[in-house]
Amino acid sequence: MDLAAITDALPRFEPGHVWLVGAGPGDPGLLTLHAINALRTADVIVHDALVNADCLALAADDAALEYAGKRGGKPSPKQRDISLRLVELARAGKRVLRLKGGDPFVFGRGGEEALSLVEHGIPFRIVPGVTAGIGGLSYAGIPVTHRDTNHNVTFLTGHDATGVMPDAIDWAGVACGSPVIVMYMAMKHIGTIAARLVAEGRSPDEPVAFVCNATTAQQQVLETTLARAETDVAAAGLSPPAIVVVGEVVRLRAALDWRGALQDGRTLTVDPLKKRARDRSA
Repeated sequence: MDLAAITDALPRFEPGHVWLVGAGPGDPGLLTLHAINALRTADVIVHDALVNADCLALAADDAALEYAGKRGGKPSPKQRDISLRLVELARAGKRVLRLKGGDPFVFGRGGEEALSLVEHGIPFRIVPGVTAGIGGLSYAGIPVTHRDTNHNVTFLTGHDATGVMPDAIDWAGVACGSPVIVMYMAMKHIGTIAARLVAEGRSPDEPVAFVCNATTAQQQVLETTLARAETDVAAAGLSPPAIVVVGEVVRLRAALDWRGALQDGRTLTVDPLKKRARDRSA
């Protein structure tokens, strides 16, 4: 089956329906076919702050764009107002695309919006997207799992709905039980989070990486440690959006930074000691 046949077989975006779609972490190449189909056929696109402008550029010329972004510390629309706006537009017979950065069901409040649509009897479709905690780290050359380092990973948010570090997280359990921790929206409280993880048993020297503006041309990566995380982030002048990863997988970036190697014309190599350990475990 060729690409034209595949696109012709994609579902029709019906008037009065809402599609909750993940736009991925930024690179338009990571959009799914369902997402592109929605962008090309939607009447109204209600989008988040973290949706890359290059993704929005794929929208139909006559599509209306409505900004509904939430950014910490800045005036933002209330979640209830966003949900009710989706209902209002759908009831007006519009094809409503709710476009969210990453995946709508991974710290994206897509579940809340979908439940609101159910409450008001609005038909909808969920289109998953590449979440930044996986795709963003991949673009930095950091795998979230590797059999020599970890067999599980924890994803968590660095602040709750009120903007403070969430008390509901079992920090002791995470620190002791998860070899790799991937944190969304954690930059604001990174000093407190790092100190808490160390207090609960993590090594101050454990590697940490910050990936800012992941998968875009503005991507920046900082490698540091739990002990130095807050200081080094401030010194580097980094700012959100960022994904933070804690764990031994960060060390693999030395051999897996494919994007940096392509940009700099470098050849990646595997440390001989690591190669022998890998060969023994094969």
